[in-house]
Amino acid sequence: MRYDTEHKARTRRKVLDEAAKAIREEGPHRLGVAGVMARAGLTHGGFYAHFPSKEAFVADAIAHMFEGGPTAMLERMKGQPPRQALTEYIDFYLSRRHRDTREGGCPLPYLAVDAPRLTEVSRERYAKGVAHLTSIIATHLTALARDHAEDEASSTLAELVGALTLARAEPDPTRSDAILERSRTHLKRRLGLEAAQ
Repeated sequence: MRYDTEHKARTRRKVLDEAAKAIREEGPHRLGVAGVMARAGLTHGGFYAHFPSKEAFVADAIAHMFEGGPTAMLERMKGQPPRQALTEYIDFYLSRRHRDTREGGCPLPYLAVDAPRLTEVSRERYAKGVAHLTSIIATHLTALARDHAEDEASSTLAELVGALTLARAEPDPTRSDAILERSRTHLKRRLGLEAAQ
């Protein structure tokens, strides 16, 4: 049976959704093609209709991870006043809900440890995602007339990812909450966002 290109694109998205979940659960190096295809309701044989190799599959799954979650949230916030957008983004990123999710959320904390061992094309997709997030944050900071907006955006993203990673690793819920709260407060103070409270 022949399918139209729209059907093929939908199927590919479904496979990438399942691959993104698997990467979050087990990491990119343990991504099993057969398992992902089965979770998507497809046979292993259909894999090569969508991806030329497992390496390309992992790279495409990483790129796909950046299309949703906090990246999509930042994209939606482009029309908001910059102070409001950044405040909402920080509050969401460093929230219990984001910390506790295992289904979605920002791919950076999930991939940071594995990134140095990924193939070059996967690392490029990762770096492109980082650059895109940094650029959107920098746009908001520029609109707030912050000096060195690109540098500050890079530092902000690093603190967001680091704080979320440490909060997820902390076994004590009270200490984990405190990591999130301290970073939320510090970041908003450093970026001059306290008036948005």
